[in-house]
Amino acid sequence: MQQLQLPSPLGLIEITASQHGIHSIYFVDHSNAPEHSSLAALAECKQQLSDYFAGQRQQFELPLAATGTAFQQQVWAALCTIDYGQTCSYAAIAQQLNNPKAVRAVGAANGRNPLSIVVPCHRVIGANGSLTGYAGGLERKLWLLEHEQKYGLALS
Repeated sequence: MQQLQLPSPLGLIEITASQHGIHSIYFVDHSNAPEHSSLAALAECKQQLSDYFAGQRQQFELPLAATGTAFQQQVWAALCTIDYGQTCSYAAIAQQLNNPKAVRAVGAANGRNPLSIVVPCHRVIGANGSLTGYAGGLERKLWLLEHEQKYGLALS
């Protein structure tokens, strides 16, 4: 497993990958990763995230290799169907999975998403439109949603 870090408008982001693809993208509070890596997937992820923060990318095209249960994988795949600049509720995702009673399980799987931003768990909000938990913090979630609103209109 190799890693690198990317400075972003929201703080330092750590990206880890193997030969199989990107395993995780997390916000971190301190640097401990090397500047360079031999894995092409890490360099490509760093570039695509930089493009995203610059308002030049709405979709990611990366080899993803996050590990999780079958249900978590289903939820993470559903998250990827939420359009850039849009939001969705946990209940809507449960409905999409044909399991309307799984709202809490969807929330738990969403909270365990290891691929911040790329698998857009920040686009999930409460049924009443309120911002709900985000592993990176609600201030980052709000920033990401506002960023996508701003650039979603500009790139349309």
